[in-house]
Parts: sequence; structure tokens; C-alpha cells
Amino acid sequence: MSEDGGMKRPPSALWLAFKPVGQTSFEVMKALKQPLEGPWRLAVVHGGVLDPFASGLLVVLVGAATRLFERLHEVPKRYIAQVQWGVETDTGDAAGQVTWETGQVPDADALEVATAPFLGWTEQVPPATSNKRVDGERAYVKAHRGEVVVLPASRVYLHRARWSPGPTVSQSRVELVCRGGFFVRSVVRDLGRALGVGAHVVGLERTHIGPWACPRGALEELRGPEVLPWLPRRSLSDEEWGAVRRGEALRPGRSEPSAWTLPEGFPEVIGTRLVHRGKLVAVEGPGGRVVLPGGV
Repeated sequence: MSEDGGMKRPPSALWLAFKPVGQTSFEVMKALKQPLEGPWRLAVVHGGVLDPFASGLLVVLVGAATRLFERLHEVPKRYIAQVQWGVETDTGDAAGQVTWETGQVPDADALEVATAPFLGWTEQVPPATSNKRVDGERAYVKAHRGEVVVLPASRVYLHRARWSPGPTVSQSRVELVCRGGFFVRSVVRDLGRALGVGAHVVGLERTHIGPWACPRGALEELRGPEVLPWLPRRSLSDEEWGAVRRGEALRPGRSEPSAWTLPEGFPEVIGTRLVHRGKLVAVEGPGGRVVLPGGV
């Protein structure tokens, strides 16, 4: 509340939230936004959807921070998945219809060999029930209407896949580290086919995005230097901040190293955070400068 008793506009920030199984990412985001509604237009987006059957870290971007959406796809995302072998479904998860069933389970050595070609940069076909848009409409909406959805392959990156035994003899657990845009359901589907046994995901949790872990309790808010800590940081003088606001190029200056380091071998992320009086006010990157009105 403001000093005169009126509502105060919430500051631009990133929120770290926990999404439980059974809720959509949009439902979680809407519930967080609702108490903040006021006599203003509040921009709020989430930084990467989680399927309803999945749980874990959901990053919500508020106000000017929504302009940083694309920067979240460049850093490692860590998932823990439970994989059911011997059965493929049309959705890639346990809610789908069975399309192929063998009842077979791969041995550990075969699984490691089959996983190797999926590491690094590859072309991946998203699930028909994904959040991708087709002719202006979400693919899963079309699929749920019974339409045949064929999505084009997209370039994705998988950094690491570590397998361990699952809770039953027909299941495995896998820890995946990837860039944004990677579909766990797709890689499990493709591995099941490569092994000739079929597979689908029965459980999925996103535990980390970059340095941020999934909060198990209260919502966590990130502002200023806590935002995009994997990029170098340059502190601006009042004069330099004025130049940024006018859209002018900055003279060369000293930047502090990033506060968080990408895993060894992970694709490089290019850019510099521009900070003025404790607020992140802009980000320089390959696509140009993104200015954050009012700062984050």
C-alpha cells in the first residue's frame, strides 16, 4: 500500500515459484498476478511452460522484466524425469493413449549408447500436444480436438543425461540438463524408438533454471544484480544512463565478471547487464540493446 492508503504498483522483478502437479503454468501465473491487480496494466509472463503433469520451478517475469523472456532460454535448465519403458503414448506422457507396446526394457549399456546421439545440438520434433503455435493456435488445442498435428523439427541442445534405476524394474530415472525449447517428452519418445522398445514420461520435475533452484516454500523475488547473473555487469554513471535512455552507444568501459558461471562446455551466452543505482536498466546483446523502463 502507498502512504495515502492507495494501492502501490508492484515493482518489476522476476519471481521464482513452485508449480505443483495438476495445474497449468498459466493457472499458477494467474493466481500470482491476481492479488496485484489495480488501476494499471500489469504485464506478467512465465519464462517457460511446464506441462500440467509436471512440477517444479516456474519463473514469472513482472513489468519491465517481461522484456528479458528470451534470455532465460539461453541458460541450463535441469529436469528430473521418470521414464516408463515398453509403452509409447500419443502425448508422450501417462495421460495419452497407448500407440505402441512391447513390454520390453533396455539394459543399462544399450541405454547409454542410444543416448549419446541426442547430446549436443540436434533436431527435435516437439510433441503434438506441446505449447507450440500452429497457424496462430496452440498445438495441444488442435490435438485435443482430434486434429492431426505435425510440427516441424527445431534445433535444441542437450548438455547432459544421467540415468539411474527407477522405482520399478520397467522404469528409469534421468537427470537432464538442456537449453530452453527442449522437450523431455520428445527425447524419451525418440529414445524408446531408437531402442525398439517404446517409452513415455510418467513424472517430470524442473529443479533449476541457471543458478535458481525451485523454491519449496514462499515465492522468491529477484531484482537488480540478482537478475541474469550469468552475464557480465557494467555499472553506469548518471551520464551514461542518460545516453542509454537516448539510444546512444556507450563508450568502452569496464565490466565486472559474471556472478554465475555456465557449466563447462555449455554454449556461450553473449551480453552485458547495464546497472544504474542498483537497478538493472538494460541488457546489451547480439540482437541489440534491451532497455527496461523503470529498471528491474
